[in-house]
Amino acid sequence: MASTAAGSRERAHGDGSGDQFAVEVRPMDGAVVLLLSGELDHDTAEPLRAALDAALAAGGPVRLIVDCGGLAFCDSTGLNMLLRARLAAEAAGGSVELASLGRQVARMLRLTGADGVFAIHPDLSAALPSGDDGRGSSPRGSGGPGGLQ
Repeated sequence: MASTAAGSRERAHGDGSGDQFAVEVRPMDGAVVLLLSGELDHDTAEPLRAALDAALAAGGPVRLIVDCGGLAFCDSTGLNMLLRARLAAEAAGGSVELASLGRQVARMLRLTGADGVFAIHPDLSAALPSGDDGRGSSPRGSGGPGGLQ
């Protein structure tokens, strides 16, 4: 199970037809950052579920920032997990925010209307008070469609 310890990482293998899905959890600037990569679907969703549950189980208000810069694909399973986590976080006085959206993920959020319920940041550094993305000089998501137009 994923924890909110620095550098924790969970991986899942899907049906072999796509990229391996991974979640890396990093506490940064008073937030819990979930770095997603690969393809998120029904077969690979468990690491995200575990990471969200662990972050929300900490108790009290938590600010979750989900960095989608490495996410190649997300289906309705992933969207529903994010929506459920948002409700749970808000019930505890916290939030779930999204950063570094790729075209496919941004389009899915726009088509479903979910873009109206999440705070969306162009990249991780814009989401963090310090402006630091924790990755050095080349933040993931730069150059791509960060926000929804």
